[in-house]
Amino acid sequence: MRKLSALLTGLCFTLLAGSALADIEVRKNGSSWARIENDGTVRIGGSSVGKIENDGTVRKNGSSIGRVESDGTIREHGSSVGRVENDGTIRKNGSSIGRIENDGDIRKNGSGWGHASSCCGDFGSKRSVAALLVFFSDYF
Repeated sequence: MRKLSALLTGLCFTLLAGSALADIEVRKNGSSWARIENDGTVRIGGSSVGKIENDGTVRKNGSSIGRVESDGTIREHGSSVGRVENDGTIRKNGSSIGRIENDGDIRKNGSGWGHASSCCGDFGSKRSVAALLVFFSDYF
C-alpha cells in the first residue's frame, strides 16, 4: 500500500511539474504564429527571436528591450507603457487594447485574435503571453 501511495504521489508530482514547464504555443487565425519555450526562448515561424526571462525581462539579440514586472507593469526601455492585469486585460497608455482569457483565448479590442495553448489560468503565464504580444508582434 505504501508503494502504491508513493507511486501515485510521484505520478501526480510529475504531471503537475510537466504541465508547469509546457511550452506555450500561440495560434493566430488557426495557424501557429509563435511559441514561448519552457526556458523562455521566443520562436516566431520556428526561428528564435528573443527570450522572456523568469523575472519578466524581455530580450532581443541578447539585449534587454523591456520588462513585464511582477505587478503587471509593462516597461519598454525603463518607461512604463502599459500593464497586464490579473484578469488578463492588457492596457497601453491606460486604455484597454486586449485580453488574455483564462482558457488561452486572446482578444484584441473585444474581438477574437488568437489562442495560447497550455496557458493561461495563472498570472505568470498571462505575463509571458502579454510580453510576447507587446514586444514581439506588430498587432499589439
